[in-house]
Amino acid sequence: MSDTTQRTATIAVLVENEAGVLARVIGLFSGRGYNIESLTVAPVDAERRLSRITVVTTGTDMIIEQIKAQLDRLVPVHMVADLSLEGPHLTRELALVKVIGRGEARMEALRLGDAFRARVVDASHESATFEMTGTADKIDAFVALMRPLGLAEVSRTGAVAIARGPRSLAA
Repeated sequence: MSDTTQRTATIAVLVENEAGVLARVIGLFSGRGYNIESLTVAPVDAERRLSRITVVTTGTDMIIEQIKAQLDRLVPVHMVADLSLEGPHLTRELALVKVIGRGEARMEALRLGDAFRARVVDASHESATFEMTGTADKIDAFVALMRPLGLAEVSRTGAVAIARGPRSLAA
């Protein structure tokens, strides 16, 4: 890869679950002009008071290495891993997709939802709300198909990721 080739990186960060940590991570990105394409955070170990942050960003190899090094220097950070480079990993998002329509458009939305393995979590005579998990591309494709059928609203979690096999992000 050349010095100017952009790549997408999925970075997992294990941090102390304390006030201000997320603000410090976001500040690192915004202060240096790095873009965050997706950001999720949640507690993962109550006993050790740890949270896991998953950041999807784009940059050259050099920029991504700088991001990882700067994240690793933050005091409440226990571990930083670029899942994109460290081997096979799984990435998923959750989306809620609301479609408003009647008649054939509503029936087509329900058929497509079934084809995409989206679960109907709310329905009325005029609308259906689907819950869907999958890759960002799968969710993007579903949303695009719902547009002409009455897409009203989309809410997405952002990416969560984990290494495949026995590899583990642990402190």
